[in-house]
Amino acid sequence: MSVRIRLSRGGSKKRPFYRVVAADSRAPRDGRFIERLGSYNPMLPQDNAQRFVVNEERIKYWLSQGAQPTERLEKLLSTLGLVKAPVIPAQPKKSALKAKALERIKEKEEKAKAAAEAAAEAAAAASADESASA
Repeated sequence: MSVRIRLSRGGSKKRPFYRVVAADSRAPRDGRFIERLGSYNPMLPQDNAQRFVVNEERIKYWLSQGAQPTERLEKLLSTLGLVKAPVIPAQPKKSALKAKALERIKEKEEKAKAAAEAAAEAAAAASADESASA
């Protein structure tokens, strides 16, 4: 029996709430589980202490017994320092920006640079006028 530490969904439509559970990998996502280990509420702000609550002792126990966390839980547990952060794979070329989008970004940067230079020149001219009139 391979054990997974995973999220079991609860809550109503468009208001998710998850339980962190240790379950047999063959059991359904929201079905039978071995032990409840904590909770995860993605609706709360990230700095809220109640967003991700787990029993660290039991998590460590299940990890020592060979339980594998899911990718999402690996990310969450790495913030607590219980597991090593997962490696984020390189993005495929397919999702990279195309030529026109790159041109638009370049033009936007040039306009911003020109505006910053014009503002700097105007400030320098204004300070020169003030010093000349004083």
